[in-house]
Amino acid sequence: MMAAFAPGLVAFGACLAILPLLRREQTLGRVMMTGISFLLLLHYFVWRVTQTLPPLGLTADAVVGYPFVAAEAASMIAVCLSLLFLSRTIDRSPEVNAILRRSRAPTDAPLVDVFICTYNEEKAILERTIIGATGLNYPNYRVWVLDDGRRVWLRRLAQELGCNYLTRPDNRHAKAGNINHALQHVSALPGRPEFISILDADFVPMPDFLTRAMSLMQDGTVGVVQTPQHFINPDPIQTNLAATDVWPDEQRFFFDILMPAKDAWGTAFCCGTSSLIRFSGLMQIGGFPTDSVTEDYLVTLRLKERGLRTVYLNERLTIGLAPEGLKEYITQRGRWCLGFMQIFRGRSGPFSRQSKLAFMDRLSLVDAFMSWAAVYGTKVFGLVVPWLYLLFGIKAVHADLFELLKYFMPFYVWHAFTMAWISRGRSLAIMTDVSQYIAAPAVLKAVVTGLAKPQGHKFKVTAKGGDRNRRFIEWPLLRLYGSALLITLLAIAYAFILHLRGDSIAYGGLALAWSLYNCVVLAIVCFICIEQPRRRKAERFERDEPILIHEGTEPRLVRMVDISISGARFIDPAPPAIGASIKCNVYGQNVAALVVRRTRDGFGVRFEDAVATRINVVRAFYAGEYVRAFRSVRAAPVGKALLMRLFG
Repeated sequence: MMAAFAPGLVAFGACLAILPLLRREQTLGRVMMTGISFLLLLHYFVWRVTQTLPPLGLTADAVVGYPFVAAEAASMIAVCLSLLFLSRTIDRSPEVNAILRRSRAPTDAPLVDVFICTYNEEKAILERTIIGATGLNYPNYRVWVLDDGRRVWLRRLAQELGCNYLTRPDNRHAKAGNINHALQHVSALPGRPEFISILDADFVPMPDFLTRAMSLMQDGTVGVVQTPQHFINPDPIQTNLAATDVWPDEQRFFFDILMPAKDAWGTAFCCGTSSLIRFSGLMQIGGFPTDSVTEDYLVTLRLKERGLRTVYLNERLTIGLAPEGLKEYITQRGRWCLGFMQIFRGRSGPFSRQSKLAFMDRLSLVDAFMSWAAVYGTKVFGLVVPWLYLLFGIKAVHADLFELLKYFMPFYVWHAFTMAWISRGRSLAIMTDVSQYIAAPAVLKAVVTGLAKPQGHKFKVTAKGGDRNRRFIEWPLLRLYGSALLITLLAIAYAFILHLRGDSIAYGGLALAWSLYNCVVLAIVCFICIEQPRRRKAERFERDEPILIHEGTEPRLVRMVDISISGARFIDPAPPAIGASIKCNVYGQNVAALVVRRTRDGFGVRFEDAVATRINVVRAFYAGEYVRAFRSVRAAPVGKALLMRLFG
């Protein structure tokens, strides 16, 4: 037994000794860690192919075993490509800081048109975005609300908040068509913009968004500056696991880790919202492409063919809303996958002869394709293969648990440490599996439909807002994974209790360990399918600071313990009466508020609902540091949160 664990323990000890000596930002250290991970994976796969395959023939073992190893090989190619791109990274913030230090206050700043794209979002969401966009610290820009919902109240809101309003008679080509309609409009104006910025309806820009993004446009070869998407609310995985305080939203690995790595290789791409795009480049390619429902990625590829590249500024410059429900979360992932499959099959695909893309851009497309198709496809095998052995004795892998540990464990340990080190804990194997299983049905459907029929698919909007006050069960997903969990448990009981065989003892350890791990992952997925209520319309953030309030003419200090854009809560031994009007000094200004409740140790207020107050509050809130960013993630608190959710 110890011989089987020894290689993994050596890898564990080596990681503990080496990693403290390395810096994440240095290419040499990243290359060493990812390179060793690749070699260990290769060592495992050689053993897997030469020692564990069933004899070739028309047997059940072979019929299952060979497709499984093919899927495993495809998944390993995806891992290798991921390791390649993660072996480098770049941080453009020092470059931006240096440019801004050299620059004087611009007297002839280029004109930027900020497009807020909207279809069916509610007023509270759009108002915040418009207020943020009209309060940018940039001297020469216009804000346009592009309303594909043709709503009279939104036209009035735009006028009230001092921005332009555009609509069109139809919804042809969805978001891309909406943007292209606006491009045609602004190109016919006497003052044509030099750049446009795209904001989704729920993304509020911070005051320095345009100033910092524009600094990178001084390089004429830059066609797009993309910034990350950060979220003011937890995503469904965080909420439904009650892990908001210890686990970041699912997109943090992509925006914080993968996109800087892609940028270092020159393969960063536009993600739609929170981007700045050169207007002349868009005119050269005829506006946003409409042959994919992910027009943002495609615009990068078309601009690259014209010699304009995309760069990535990894700074929190906009804050939006993550999908609030599991259905919306799954819809979004399915749309991303479908759009990429359309790109893969189109004229800008990696194997297209019409494309003028460089080799690394094509390789990056292959990397994305394998991440969608191969990785998610292998998940199905990961569930079914243990069942087939435990229930029917079909051995797709001719090896026992200790043999597997000897070859697989060194790679698994080294790779887990490498990914955790590179990502500052944002990549944990079990959480990756959980998020992939949740999206797997929609993703696999999108892979098949997108490859089989690239055109003719409608753009599905990710719904934001709405009533989230009640617990809700996502029954289709719960039935699917609840059934998978039940089958796994029954298979274990059948093989090791009801029908124990000699080969179960010899080879069943692998299937048992594999099935027990699957049980844990499936149980977590099932809990995520139970949507927890979100009782507040505005997210609240914990604070601990003294605040001056005025009740009547008497000023006094109280302690603020949480705040949102709609209200706050204070600790006060002598709280005002419910219904009392006070003024409180928050966000650096006096804000009128109404006492709406008393608490055990103080009181809560709702800020005044006047337009001027809302404008000041929204701008000050999004300019501050109220939204906490995850600097690093530790496995122990995440594990504790999972155990509390499963057994608490």
